Amino acid sequence: MATAAVIAPVRPALPLGCTFDPEDWYVLARHWYPVALAREVGEKPVGTRLLDQPLVIYKSGDEVVVATNVCPHRGVPLSLGTQQGDSVVCPYHGLRFGGGGKCVHVPAHPARDIPERLHLRTFPSFERYGLIWTCLDAEGDAPAAGDIPDMPHWDESEFQQITCPWIDINGFAGRQLEGFLDVAHFAFVHTETFADPDNAEVPAYAPKRTEYGFEAEYWSSVGNYPIGVSQRGVPGFNWLRHFRCHLPFTATLEIHFPGTDRLVIMNAASPVSARVTRLFAPIARNFDTDLPVQDVYDFNQRIFEEDKAIVEAQMPEWLPLDPTDEAHIPADMSSMTYRRGLKRLGLKRFFGY
Repeated sequence: MATAAVIAPVRPALPLGCTFDPEDWYVLARHWYPVALAREVGEKPVGTRLLDQPLVIYKSGDEVVVATNVCPHRGVPLSLGTQQGDSVVCPYHGLRFGGGGKCVHVPAHPARDIPERLHLRTFPSFERYGLIWTCLDAEGDAPAAGDIPDMPHWDESEFQQITCPWIDINGFAGRQLEGFLDVAHFAFVHTETFADPDNAEVPAYAPKRTEYGFEAEYWSSVGNYPIGVSQRGVPGFNWLRHFRCHLPFTATLEIHFPGTDRLVIMNAASPVSARVTRLFAPIARNFDTDLPVQDVYDFNQRIFEEDKAIVEAQMPEWLPLDPTDEAHIPADMSSMTYRRGLKRLGLKRFFGY
């Protein structure tokens, strides 16, 4: 009896000018990343990149369409066009694209049938935490369980949901996320925002592997109130920072303030390219909910800028996964666990050079 031939899945083509190592790109393309703030999409098409792939994001009714940012007719970026009703309009010849990326109107030939080649290549989209997420090599149209990282307390009624403006960092996403997980840099990088330069000691902690990465509970006397506020300094209080890392480039930090106050911040490092990262940061908190949201934006922007300066200066640009490439100290437990996790995904050197 003849055996049916097994058809290997067709891998997506690498983007032109891809800055990633090809095999690493294919690993990374299977994961979901945020590409825009939900509030950005609707009035006009949004242009961005993910893993070097140019994308356009627009609305067609209730559908958020994520597609290649190029008109199939003559190669003009659709992000230069306009949002008109339920479609995006190319600025060159007025072709309209609606739901599912389908071309719905060709002004030069309104009575002719529209060929398949005029439709856009689309990617799945999903809205969560005030962000639009997508995947360049998804097996289905919707994320599977666990594909979108979990954010503690986001859906709880007593918590305020805040989605900060994104910030671009001229550095690799792995370097940026490792910095977010780092507990030894507070006293040297964040002394203008919340940290104490005289409190640099890192107590012992032990990361634990999870299904999607790892988590670490870190206890210390380093506070998290902004410098200058009246609550600063709680004698004898030990702060718990609970990190949850979701490979490859997302993590959440839940900070236990005195009493029942909690703050959760998600660090979603979206790899625009191997050398550029767009940082998205949703926040949930159950205190100070009556204060202006702009204050939250401004304070966290200052923290992001402090980290940005360090990440952009690090050498080498990529994140070394061979433990012998850099020196390590006991405070680097999360960093080492993170790097081992990336290796388990099959990642190797990241940059295509």
